[in-house]
Amino acid sequence: MIINELDRVEILTLQDNYIDMTAMDNSAMIHRAGSRVKGQVRKSVLAEHGFSAVIRTTAGERTRTMLFDFGFSEIGAAYNAKALDVPMGEIEAIALSHGHSDHMGGFRELVKLIGKPGIELVVHPGAFKAPRYLKLDEEFKAYYPRFTREITKAAGTRVVEAKEPWPLLGGDVLFLGEIPRRTEFEKGMPNAFFEEGVVEKKDDIEDDTSLCMNLKGKGLIVLSGCAHSGIVNTVRYAREATGVEAVHVIMGGFHLNGPVFEPIVGRTIEELRKINPRYIVPTHCTGRKSIQQIEASLPESFILNMAGTRLTFAA
Repeated sequence: MIINELDRVEILTLQDNYIDMTAMDNSAMIHRAGSRVKGQVRKSVLAEHGFSAVIRTTAGERTRTMLFDFGFSEIGAAYNAKALDVPMGEIEAIALSHGHSDHMGGFRELVKLIGKPGIELVVHPGAFKAPRYLKLDEEFKAYYPRFTREITKAAGTRVVEAKEPWPLLGGDVLFLGEIPRRTEFEKGMPNAFFEEGVVEKKDDIEDDTSLCMNLKGKGLIVLSGCAHSGIVNTVRYAREATGVEAVHVIMGGFHLNGPVFEPIVGRTIEELRKINPRYIVPTHCTGRKSIQQIEASLPESFILNMAGTRLTFAA
């Protein structure tokens, strides 16, 4: 599917797991949330175990804006949007990476801030699967809050359910839909389940998806939520879906945290090195140890992300 070539892409992270208000690494590309506004010290933005980002695309004189994911709590990402003076009314479309609570918890509050009844919400239909849970053992199940079609309707959004790639912002952004799982090492979450009637079934989290954009002369910017499909599978599918081979940025949650996933970090880094993006920006559920390993292995490409960070990628 053809997507537009863009002159500039800005990704403002409304929510991520980490914040350092004293970071002093601002540049033309990186802008951190500061602790002072107009000479006054303000409260910190909030870091939570979740992800949400505002994306602004520019082609010529035209700039368009969308929201990807909604963070964990009801208040976190919305609080940060207000603290950072984000013009939420400019948002034209919204999309959800998958139906887990660390990506949809702030849905209602962010939609209220946008204030546009009938705004398009693009989501894989599997996001509405319920009940979903993590099975820690036969005696303990941790259930996710339900994300339902009724919730989206009550919020005033117009839902588009897409298993296939779906263009957003007039073709500036591509919602990838269901991502084929082809690598032998990216096997997803082994303890994820759901119930269909009274039958327990393995949850493949087939709703997991990502966005991609095409920066003129530089290649794809791939932005994932959690990459339960595997970040390597995701990038390979973005190439396939767009026909664009070059990859400029890989950003998002890579879900490499904890003892189940840490054994595949080395192989993931090996495959990322083959893809050869200019920048790698692991966020959210990638995990501290895995992020450190990525930074140590690919220092020239690595960017540390935080809540409140705005990254600007220019053609």
